[in-house]
Amino acid sequence: MNAIKNVLDKIVEIFCISIMAVMTLLVTWQVITRYFFNNPSVITEQLAQYLFVWLVLYGAAYVFGKRDHMAIVFVVEKMPLKIRRVVIVIQEIVIALFAAGVMVYGGNKTMQTQMMQKDAALQIPMGIVYSAITFSGICIIFYAIYNIVSTLKTPVENT
Repeated sequence: MNAIKNVLDKIVEIFCISIMAVMTLLVTWQVITRYFFNNPSVITEQLAQYLFVWLVLYGAAYVFGKRDHMAIVFVVEKMPLKIRRVVIVIQEIVIALFAAGVMVYGGNKTMQTQMMQKDAALQIPMGIVYSAITFSGICIIFYAIYNIVSTLKTPVENT
């Protein structure tokens, strides 16, 4: 499971870095065309917006997988170690259920519904844009399962 997580981490990491690089180029081009040529590019503006959404969704999944997300842990840290472990597992289950219900199921329904609608500027199906919700939800579910397994494997005193 560690090998799968490491591969997924690397894929999402490279994907987010690539998106950020492309967004930087697109926004730079947008600024140049807007202020120097007085002819802004609608395509680069729209594409940068969609890539930003993808960056946020995949970045959130990546940070969740690294356990670097914001968390209010002072209550959990005050609990006895055995109870702390149970609370951590329950948190991960709740997150996985949210990701499964809202992101994967709801995102997939939205993606399928929006496949017929095309973006006016890019002429791509909007379902492609919405697919990031489903795929980031799948990543979050995997990370939640990984976190549960690693929490249960670690000795109680290290939890």
